Amino acid sequence: MIGISFTHKTMAARKRIALVAHDHCKVFLLDWAERQKDKLAQHELVATGTTGLLLQQRLGLPVESMISGPLGGDQQLGAQIAEQRVDMLVFFWDPFEPQPHDPDIKALLRVAAVWNIPVACNECSADYLLSSPLMDQAHEHRIPDYATYLQGRG
Repeated sequence: MIGISFTHKTMAARKRIALVAHDHCKVFLLDWAERQKDKLAQHELVATGTTGLLLQQRLGLPVESMISGPLGGDQQLGAQIAEQRVDMLVFFWDPFEPQPHDPDIKALLRVAAVWNIPVACNECSADYLLSSPLMDQAHEHRIPDYATYLQGRG
């Protein structure tokens, strides 16, 4: 990534995990989350609207819910990632169904890559993330140095 400086941030041991699922993938996310309930209960959960309500009902865990993804919930989560308020994204997206809010989805994945947070796009990768030894410990990672970026614009 040319043209931007980087710095480091320590991600806390207790992560803030964003959970998103397209309609045809919600059942997969709910089943996965139920299987991983004990692990997820150790962290803070945030989700897009419908997914968040379904997760709360199924797991009995607190989940902060944004509005529905197609109505802007994906963008709300993207803003939280850019504000360094989300540490990980679990996004079960549907590769077989075109989405009318596809630009929002791409923007969410892009901002997750920019801010260098872990992203899982399916059950297998989500299992790998949650089973990582880094999951329950503080972890230093590289992020854009926004302060230096602003100085360079002036």
